[in-house]
Amino acid sequence: MSLLPVFAAALLTTTPPAQDPVAGLGWMSGYWLDCSDGREASETWTDPREGLMAGHAVTVSAQGPVGFELAFIATLPDGAAVYVVKPSGQDEVRFTLTEQGEDFVVFSNPDNDFPTHIRYERDGDGLRARIDGEISGTPRSVEWRFETAPLNTRCPTV
Repeated sequence: MSLLPVFAAALLTTTPPAQDPVAGLGWMSGYWLDCSDGREASETWTDPREGLMAGHAVTVSAQGPVGFELAFIATLPDGAAVYVVKPSGQDEVRFTLTEQGEDFVVFSNPDNDFPTHIRYERDGDGLRARIDGEISGTPRSVEWRFETAPLNTRCPTV
């Protein structure tokens, strides 16, 4: 009797599973509100569950129509993670996780028109989000500074 299958089985059962990148994003979960620049922007993210987080965002501004996004972050079978967003009813866009630290994450899609990068970063009790890329060859970015808030809290005035 060969002991190779026994040793192989023992090795497989003692090797830790590959790290799920979405599991490390729990710091994003919650209801977040940004009341700056004459707009009301809110984002809501679930906690990570089996390689998946679901989110949505709503932006209200006196300067334009209400904007919304449906999104999810998921770990794919190959271990890579993606951020998939469907902004205001448009076609979905996929961004691949390209950088991750203890309190930040970056998703990228160099083929998207704008943005090409999405970054989230925990900032004390707050959450910063930034999108950047180019529009007609000119570098552009938009940043949000969210504060944690009870679910469905609204800004004092918009």
